Amino acid sequence: MSKIMIALGGNALGNSPREQLDLVGDAARPIVDLIEQGHEIVIAHGNGPQVGMIHKAIEIASSQNPTIPTVPMAECVAMSQGYIGFHLQNAIREELQARNIQKSVVSLVTQVVVDKGDQAFQNPTKPIGVFYTKEEADRLESEGLKLVEDSGRGYRVVIPSPVPVKVVEAEAVKDLLKKGHVVITVGGGGIPVVEEGMTLKGVQAVIDKDSASEKIAEELDLDYLFILTAVERVAVNYGKPDQKDLEYISVEEAKMWIEEGQFPPGSMLPKVQSAIRFVESKPGRKAVISSLEKAKEAILGKTGTTFYKNSSSPSLHF
Repeated sequence: MSKIMIALGGNALGNSPREQLDLVGDAARPIVDLIEQGHEIVIAHGNGPQVGMIHKAIEIASSQNPTIPTVPMAECVAMSQGYIGFHLQNAIREELQARNIQKSVVSLVTQVVVDKGDQAFQNPTKPIGVFYTKEEADRLESEGLKLVEDSGRGYRVVIPSPVPVKVVEAEAVKDLLKKGHVVITVGGGGIPVVEEGMTLKGVQAVIDKDSASEKIAEELDLDYLFILTAVERVAVNYGKPDQKDLEYISVEEAKMWIEEGQFPPGSMLPKVQSAIRFVESKPGRKAVISSLEKAKEAILGKTGTTFYKNSSSPSLHF
């Protein structure tokens, strides 16, 4: 039996509540496959489209009606944890019941501490929300927002993405796992907070969900980190005629590709960095990046990109 962290990409869960309801069942099946095999599972999810939708809706409402207050990003992350967790835990619960597996699923509102001096606050890089055309992006930048082109799909607003320092509710997750529950945690990277004495204060940022997933996977002493995103395998020279999809990457190779600038910041780069940190954190740990659609095959080691330490075998052993 292995202990596995599964990090689901926010884009893989759709751009609206309706679309998300249609997609969470696809996410639930490979997760329950692993549970059925006896593995302990912890789940994280992204929230890029969802938190952007929430934030934008509230800003529009506030601009049209001054009596409606704007809502800080930390609170928007908390809202996204609630509604994504609601859909995801129910989809997993339904799949468990269909297979007569008696386990409870819980979504934990999770806070993640960041350093208020993190340089990320001076250099926003994390894309959130909907995609804009070049013309729309130029207009928004003239209004003071920062946008970046995101992997050929359009332009998105970027905000600070500080490094996670620790997960506040990690001990609660441990207790829930010991009692056999399936836990959804660090949703959207966790609610970003800074410590001010005994107080935790929300900050205007979004923590990368893969970095937060890696952090709590270490704190929970898990064996595997699966990062499920929009592509089946990590690639170098992405989108070019000489694109090469990678089946296995050693830590040394991954660092070389990073130095060459092969992975876009705010997109594939944090996933690769998280995979590196996890496999370096303890002998025998492995990380896999693949797509939600190919999750079952990736979990069985039939596809995806597997990261491993130079001295270890790249193959998966379940």
